[in-house]
Amino acid sequence: MEILSEILGYAFLPVITIIAGGAVGLYKNPGGVIRSSILHFAAGVVFSVVAVELLPDIVKNHLPIEVGIGFSMGIVLMLFVKYFTERNQKTENALNENKDRLPFGLLSALIIDLIIDGLLLGIGFAAGKKEGILLSVALGLETFSLGLAVVIACRKSSFSKSENFLILAGLGLTFFIGALLGITLLSHLSQELLELLLSFGLAALLFLVTEELLTEAHEEKESPIQTACFFLGFLLFLILGMMN
Repeated sequence: MEILSEILGYAFLPVITIIAGGAVGLYKNPGGVIRSSILHFAAGVVFSVVAVELLPDIVKNHLPIEVGIGFSMGIVLMLFVKYFTERNQKTENALNENKDRLPFGLLSALIIDLIIDGLLLGIGFAAGKKEGILLSVALGLETFSLGLAVVIACRKSSFSKSENFLILAGLGLTFFIGALLGITLLSHLSQELLELLLSFGLAALLFLVTEELLTEAHEEKESPIQTACFFLGFLLFLILGMMN
């Protein structure tokens, strides 16, 4: 029980950061350059966790069938989420004339994304405590940028700050529920099932880096400093991953 409560404490970190990211957007209004730098750094961190922690664990077990199935499932699911997001966003852009209207396309996609992220955290802790902790920090950086994105999107609507915080808290709770399910349901799996789920997580995280974080980061005109943020994030977690 003590170990479970410690793990859930780490799972609460991304909940705090999504609210913190939203608070920054509400009170500070950071420019596109800062947001792009954060996204680059977060992408480097997630990619480092994948390369340093998850991938070696997957390769050393030599279970190619499970890896192929899990990886394929991860890609198919993330492609579905991307299609669902883009379709809803187009519909919403065509209809969104009401300033009191919530950005449902964005929020519904984020709910799915955060549930998957929570499950991924459970997969990380199933692989090992160090992997789970590093993934918790990496996902915390991702959810910080998501909180910022939600507040920017909600600026088009006439919501109060308290209503924005309620939306952010709901999204944070969604992540925590996903993490709780992942941590409790994935802790006693066979090696074959764990390998399948690790491969699923590998595909989902790679998709997150290439199709979400870096795609959004490149919407802003890029400078060498922003590019360097990606490699700084990668190097920092490469060094952390080498420590016992």
